[in-house]
Amino acid sequence: MGGRRTKYKQEPPAPLRNPNETRPSTKRLGKRKANADHEPEPSTNSRPTKKAKADKPSASKKRTKDPEKISKVKPTPIKETSIPLSEEGESDGWEAASDLEDVDGFAVDGLDDLDIDEDDDLLRGIPEELDLGSDDEEVALFPQKGRKSKQAERPTKIIPTASDEDSDDESDNEDGPVTLKNIEFRSRALDEEAAREAKLDLEEMQNAALDASDDEVDMEGEGEDAEAFHLPTAEERAEEKNHVADVHVVQRRMRECIRILGNFRKLGAKDRLRSEYVEQLVSDIASYYGYNDFLAEKLFQLFPVSEAVEFFEANEVSRPVTIRTNTLKTRRRDLAQALINRGVNLEPIGKWTNVGLQVFESSVPIGATPEYLSGHYMLQAASSFLPVIALSPQPHERVLDMASAPGGKTTHIAALLQNTGIVFANDANKARTKSLTANVHRLGCKNVVICSYDGREFPKVMGGFDRVLLDAPCSGTGVISKDSSVKVNKSERDFHLLSHLQKQLILCAIDSVSPDSKTGGFLVYSTCSVTVDENEAVVDYALRKRPNVKLVDTGLGFGRDGYTKYRGKTFHPSVKLTKRFYPHVHNMDGFYVAKFKVEKRTKIKAGTQEAGSTNTVDADEQQDVGFDSDEDRAFIEEGKRIQMKAKGLRVPHRRQSDIAGKVVKAAA
Repeated sequence: MGGRRTKYKQEPPAPLRNPNETRPSTKRLGKRKANADHEPEPSTNSRPTKKAKADKPSASKKRTKDPEKISKVKPTPIKETSIPLSEEGESDGWEAASDLEDVDGFAVDGLDDLDIDEDDDLLRGIPEELDLGSDDEEVALFPQKGRKSKQAERPTKIIPTASDEDSDDESDNEDGPVTLKNIEFRSRALDEEAAREAKLDLEEMQNAALDASDDEVDMEGEGEDAEAFHLPTAEERAEEKNHVADVHVVQRRMRECIRILGNFRKLGAKDRLRSEYVEQLVSDIASYYGYNDFLAEKLFQLFPVSEAVEFFEANEVSRPVTIRTNTLKTRRRDLAQALINRGVNLEPIGKWTNVGLQVFESSVPIGATPEYLSGHYMLQAASSFLPVIALSPQPHERVLDMASAPGGKTTHIAALLQNTGIVFANDANKARTKSLTANVHRLGCKNVVICSYDGREFPKVMGGFDRVLLDAPCSGTGVISKDSSVKVNKSERDFHLLSHLQKQLILCAIDSVSPDSKTGGFLVYSTCSVTVDENEAVVDYALRKRPNVKLVDTGLGFGRDGYTKYRGKTFHPSVKLTKRFYPHVHNMDGFYVAKFKVEKRTKIKAGTQEAGSTNTVDADEQQDVGFDSDEDRAFIEEGKRIQMKAKGLRVPHRRQSDIAGKVVKAAA
C-alpha cells in the first residue's frame, strides 16, 4: 500500500486480529449494541463499492425480508450497524444481513483492503443512523437513470379520431429525413402551424382591444373613480401654489390628465374644456419638475401630450459619458483596448460615427488618464459630433468656427482635415480661449489659428472660407440635464434677445462663405436648443434675407425632420431637410442641425425690357460709382480718431479747415 491510500487509510482497531481467524459476526455486534442501548439506532457510514454501483435495481421494487433480495439491493459492508429490535429483543431480518458476507467480491480480509477516496469523510467520522423504515414503504435506493422510450413520453389519446389511422405515416414523415416523399407533408404542416399561430395572435389582439375598451368604459362609468379625480379650478390652482403640494397627488393628477387628453371625447368631463386640462397639466409639470410656468408651457407645446412628459422625464436623467477618439494620434480600436486594460467599460456609440466611444463605468478618472493627457481622446457629448459630421470638411480647405470654445468641434475639424489646410477658431469671450488653446495643444492640432472677435464683425475682418460652422449661443433647453438652472432663469425676453443675435450671426456666417469655392461653399448652423424660435425661425429668416443660399441634406442618417408649420407659423418647405434630436428619443442632448449651400449672387435686371429680351445688366455695372478720397477725407480722419480713442491712444485735435468744410457742406 502506498501513496494516497496509505495517507488516508483508517487507523487499525485495537487489538489487531490474526487474518486467519474468523471475523466476528456483525450480527453479534448488532445485538450487543442493541442490548446495550435498548433503543433502535439504525445508522450507517459506508458507501457502495464500484462493483455494487454497476448493478442498480429499479426504484419501484419494495423492500422484503428475503435474504437474496436484500443482498441484491445494496451489497454494502456494514460496520457496527444497529437494526431496530422486535418485541422479542431480536432484530427483524438481521439474519438476512449476515448473508452479505457471501456476496461475490465483498468479503475482505482486513481493513487495509478497503478502497477509501480522498473526500470520503464518512468512514472516518461518527457513524450515522439510517432509518430503514417499514416493510410497507417503497424505498428508492438508487435513482433510475435509464432513458424513457418515446412511447412512454407520448400521451395516450383519450378519444380516438380519424387521424389515428395515418399516425404511423405522419410520425415517419415528421421524424425521418427530408425526402421527396415527405417534403410535401412537411410543407403543409408548417403552413398549418403558421396559420394557427396567426389566428391565435389575431385573437389575442382582439381580446386586448376589448379589455382596453372595457377598462375605459369602467373607469368612465364608475362613480367612485370619477369622484376621486377632481380637476381644480383656476382659483384652486392659485391657492395651491401658496403652499407645497403633495407629490403623490400631483403625480396622480398628471396621469389622469394625460389619460383624459388622450381620449377627451369619451373621458372628458362635460362641463370642463380641454384647455383647462392642458393648463392643469402644464402647471403640474412645472411644479413637479421645477420649471417656471413660461418655460414649461413653451416646451410642452413642442410635443404631443404623452411625449411631452417623456421629454421632461428624460431631462432629469444624465446623458451617457462619451469620448471622441483623436485620429491624429491613435485609432479607436487601440484607444478602446488601452482604456479597457485600465478598467474602463466602454463600447462604440453607434454606426453613425467611427470615432465615438460610450463609457459605462470606469475605475479610474476618465478625464485624468495618461491617454487623455496625451491627447488621444476628448471628452465630448455625442450631440457635438453631429454638426462636424454634417459640415464634412475636406483636406486643404479654409474653415471657420465662429463660436469654437472649448474646442471639441474645432479639434474634430482639424482631425478630419488631417492637419492640412487651416482652421480659424474664433470665440467672442476672450477668457474662454484659454481652454480652447489648451485643448488644441493637447490634441496636437497644428493647423488651428485662434482669435477672439465678435462674430458679427467677421465678414469685415476676414472672409472667403470654404466652410463655416456656426454653433450659435442659445438658451440651452436641450442640455437641461447638465445645467438645471435653465429651468428657472429663462424668460421670454431672453428668447427674443437670443433669437435676434442668432439671426445676425447667421447672416454674417453666410457672407463669410466663398461661393466660388470648388470643394465647399457650405455653412452648418447648429444649436443645443429645441425651441422653434432659435432653430426653424432663424433658418427661415436666413433664407428670406439671402436668396443666394439654399438648404441641403445634412447627411445624418437619423433624427427628426424640422418643422415646416408650428402654431400658425409657416416656414419654407426646405426647412424639412434640417434635423432635430431629442434626449428621450435619441438618448443624447437636444440638438438642431441645418446645412446651407451658398451660391453666387444672381444678376438683377435693369429696368423694364422688351418681351423676349435676355439682356441683363449687373447692378454694379448699371451705375458707375466712383470713390473720391478728397471728398471723404473728413470722414476717414474721424474714423481714425474714433479707433485711436477706443484703443486708449492720444487723439490729435481736429483741424479748423475740416470743421469749416463740414459747416459749409451743412449749409449747402
